[in-house]
Amino acid sequence: MLNRRILTLFKCIRGRRLKTYRNVSTSWSPVGAAFNARPRRKADLFGKNVGLFGVQELSSPVGFQVAQENALKETEQLVDQACRTSPGPQIVQIFDRLSDCLCRVADLADFVKVAHPDPSFREAAEITCMAIGTAVEKLNTNIELCNSLKNLLNDKEALDSLDPETRRVAELFMFDFEISGIHLNEEKRRRVVNLNVQMLDLNNSFLLGTHLPNKIDQNAIPEHIHHFFSIQKDHIHINGLHADASDDLVREAAYKIFLYPNPEMLHCLDQLLACRNQLAHLVGYESFAHRALKGTMAKDPETVMHFLTKLSEKLSKRTEKDFCMMQEMKKKINPKCCELMPWDHPYYSGVLRAERFNIEPSLYSPFFSLGACMDGLNLLFTQLLGVSLYVEEPEKGEVWSDDVRKLAVVDEAAGLVGYIYCDFFHRSDKPHQDCHFTIRGGRLLENGEYQLPVVVLMLSLPHPTKSSPTLLTPGMMENLFHEMGHAMHSMLGRTRYQHVTGTRCPTDFAEVPSILMEYFASDYRVVKQFARHYQTGQPLPQNMVSRLCESKKVCAAADLQLQIFYSVLDQIYHGKHPLTKSTTEILKETQEKFYGLPYVPNTAWQLRFSHLVGYGAKYYSYLMSRAVASMVWKQCFMEDPLNRAVGERYRREMLAHGGGKVPMFMVEDMLQKKPSMDDFVEALVSDLDLNFETFFMDSE
Repeated sequence: MLNRRILTLFKCIRGRRLKTYRNVSTSWSPVGAAFNARPRRKADLFGKNVGLFGVQELSSPVGFQVAQENALKETEQLVDQACRTSPGPQIVQIFDRLSDCLCRVADLADFVKVAHPDPSFREAAEITCMAIGTAVEKLNTNIELCNSLKNLLNDKEALDSLDPETRRVAELFMFDFEISGIHLNEEKRRRVVNLNVQMLDLNNSFLLGTHLPNKIDQNAIPEHIHHFFSIQKDHIHINGLHADASDDLVREAAYKIFLYPNPEMLHCLDQLLACRNQLAHLVGYESFAHRALKGTMAKDPETVMHFLTKLSEKLSKRTEKDFCMMQEMKKKINPKCCELMPWDHPYYSGVLRAERFNIEPSLYSPFFSLGACMDGLNLLFTQLLGVSLYVEEPEKGEVWSDDVRKLAVVDEAAGLVGYIYCDFFHRSDKPHQDCHFTIRGGRLLENGEYQLPVVVLMLSLPHPTKSSPTLLTPGMMENLFHEMGHAMHSMLGRTRYQHVTGTRCPTDFAEVPSILMEYFASDYRVVKQFARHYQTGQPLPQNMVSRLCESKKVCAAADLQLQIFYSVLDQIYHGKHPLTKSTTEILKETQEKFYGLPYVPNTAWQLRFSHLVGYGAKYYSYLMSRAVASMVWKQCFMEDPLNRAVGERYRREMLAHGGGKVPMFMVEDMLQKKPSMDDFVEALVSDLDLNFETFFMDSE
C-alpha cells in the first residue's frame, strides 16, 4: 500500500514539466529537482475545478458563503447533540467535532484573506472570518452548552474514566468558556462580548497603523539623502527604519521620522490595553498578563519577569562590551559622530560580523539553492524522524498561485501523514513575512481513520531567473528550516483531538520545534549533506560554515538584550492598570533600564510593535522557547544530530502530543530532568560562548 502511494507520488513529479538550467548539477533528489526547476503547468481547460485545498465549494469566492452556512448548520446540530448527551468521553468528542467544524472553515479563510492574489477571494474570506468569529463568541457564552461540559467535569466517576489527553482537552474547552465570562451574570457576559468586539476592532486598527508610513516635507531633510526614500509630491514617505543603510544620516532620519508619535495611534494603543485589562478583571484575573499566561510554560507574569530580569543581569557585561565594540566601529567609520544610538545597533553589529568573518551573503547563496535546501530538509527528516517529502501535482483550482508547490509527507511505516503547501515566492500583494498556517488540523475520526493535517508555509523568496534557480542567503535558509520546524510539528502531532493538534499549544512551547531546526541548520554535519554549488556541485567548505556560525555570536548579547527590552515592555503594558505613566514614558524608562542605548525624544517605538496584537503579554515566548531548544540541542542532538533513536524520542516526547500534554511535562520527559529558571538562563547565555564548530571538527 505504501509503495503504491510513493509510486503515485513519483508519477506526479514526472508529470510536471521542469525547466532545467545550463551547467546545473543534476544530482538532486526528486524534491530538490522540483524546487530548483521553473514549473510550467499544462493548461487544463476541461478538468474539474476541485476548489482551494480540494474543498469543492471554494472553486469560486461565493463558495465561502456556502462553506460558512454549512459549518454553521452543522454547528447547530452538534450543539444540540452535546446538550442531550450524558457525561462521558463522548462529550469531549462532540466538542472537538464542533471545534473542527468551525476551524476547518475559519483557518482556511484566515489564510486566504491575506494570501490569495484575487481580491474577491480575499474579501469573501474576510466576511467568513467575521461570521465564524461571531459564532464562536456566541458559543463561548452558551450556558446550556457549557453546562454539558461542566456536568462531565463535576462527575467524579465520569471524570476518572477519561484518559489524560481527553481530560486535558475537556479542561481546555472549559477554560475557553471561563475566559469568555460564562460564570458571570447576563449583564457582565454582555460586557465581555462587547469588549471582545471592541478589542477586535482595536487590534485591526493598531495592526494596520504599525505598518503605515510617516511623511514629512521634503525640505525638512538634506537633499542628498532624498533618493533613499519614496517621494510623493512635496513629501517624503518613510515606511521603515532603513536599518541596513550605510549612511548614518539616512538611518537617523528614518528612525526619527518613522517612529514619530501619531496621536491617533497612541490613543488606539491606550484603548486596546485598557480593554484587555477590563476584560481580564471582568473574568476574574489580576491583569491581562495573568489571563494570557495561564497554561503556558511560564504560568504567570511573575515567573516571566524573574526569567527576564535574571537573564538581563547575566548579560549586562557582555552587552556593554558589544555596545563598546559597535561604538568603536562607528568612531572608526564616522569620527565626527561617534555616539552609539538605537538606529546604529543593527547596522554596526552587521559591519562587525562581516569584517571579522567575511560572511558576504553572495558567497553563500550559490550553495543554498532552494532545491538543495529542500533536499537537505528531506534528508534530515528521513534520517531523524523516518518521514520523507514527495512533490505532488496539485489539481485544477487547488492552489491560489501557479508557483505554489504541494508536498506529501510520508512516514516510512504509517504512510501518508499530511500535506504541506509551499507558497515560497514573492508576490506584490502578499505579506512580506515568513509564516506557518494551519489549514486543517489532524484528529481521529469516528470511523477510526485519521483526518490528515494540512498546512501552508509562506515565505517571500526571489523567483528563479533564466540562468539560475532561487538562491537563498544564509538567513533565508535558516528561516526555511525554522518554518519547516512548525510544519513538522503540525504533521507529526498525532493527537486524537484537533483542538490540540500540532502547533495548537501554548505560545512559549510552540516555537521550540522551529527554533530547534535553526540549530540543525547551523551544524556542518547536517549542512554538508545538501549545501553544494548549483552549477558545479562543489560542497560548501566547512570553514565557511564555521565562520557563519561564529559570526552569529558577534554582538549576540546586545541582540538578546534588545529582545529582553521588548519582552519586559510587553509585560508592563499588560500588567497592573491603570498604567502609572504614558506608554511612551514607560518605553523610555524600560529602554534605559533593560536595553542600554538612549531613548530618542519624540519617538514612540511602541506604535510599531505589531507583536502587541498577536503576542500580547507573550512576546517573551521567543526567548523561553529558544532556551528550551538550546537545552534539547545540547543534551540530545549536539553529539550526533542525525541519531535516529534520539530523533524518535524527540518525535515521541515533544512533537506527537501537540497541545494535548502540559508543555513543561514534555520538556521534562525529553530532558529527563526538571529544568530550573537558572537552567533556562544558562542555556541562552552559554550559546554565546560555546564554540560549536570546534566541537564538531574535534569530534570528527
